[in-house]
Amino acid sequence: MKRNVTQLGSAVLLCGLVWLSPLRAADPLQIDYRVRGQANAPITLIEYSDFTCGYCLKFFRDTWPRIQARYVDTGKVRFLYRDYPRADQGPGLDAATAARCAGAQGKYWAMHDRLFAEGGRLDMAVYLRHTTALGLDQTAFERCVKEGRYTKLIFEDRQEANRWGFHGTPGFILMRTTSEPTEKEPAIAIPGAFPFEMFAEEIDRLLASAPH
Repeated sequence: MKRNVTQLGSAVLLCGLVWLSPLRAADPLQIDYRVRGQANAPITLIEYSDFTCGYCLKFFRDTWPRIQARYVDTGKVRFLYRDYPRADQGPGLDAATAARCAGAQGKYWAMHDRLFAEGGRLDMAVYLRHTTALGLDQTAFERCVKEGRYTKLIFEDRQEANRWGFHGTPGFILMRTTSEPTEKEPAIAIPGAFPFEMFAEEIDRLLASAPH
């Protein structure tokens, strides 16, 4: 299989520090629940995505379940989700905000999965329907959305993706969990919703060369 991945060198190494640094638990906005898998998994996969993106939906439906079953649920990969709304306003930003506000009530992944399951048909009525189904405090949720409490952090995710070299969605970064990328072993960029086999090839290669 021809490899369509990019080896990212030192020009973007500092970007890794954005998520490797510990979050400040004292600030509730900085508590990030957007992690799946074990914290000590040897490999980390980061997705930069938009809930309204058709290719992001394709990854969620076709590729993610297989990655989750083979690598995340087995403790081999830690998965991080990052927001990349493609427009400065509109449904992509609104959906990212809805997921974050659900996360403030401990239901980030439940909302995330429901939003992708909508197939891009997203608006406030959809968000409120899901808040009811998930048992969220609807008043607190609506206040969180209206105040744009997470807007700055959402756009910081997009800026982080840009520093990795992504200018569209989805984009993925693959690297070792406990060490920063180096010139010898740079981060791996997967720019698009490639088939599961592409991800598996790169993940297996990293796992095979992991220190024992």
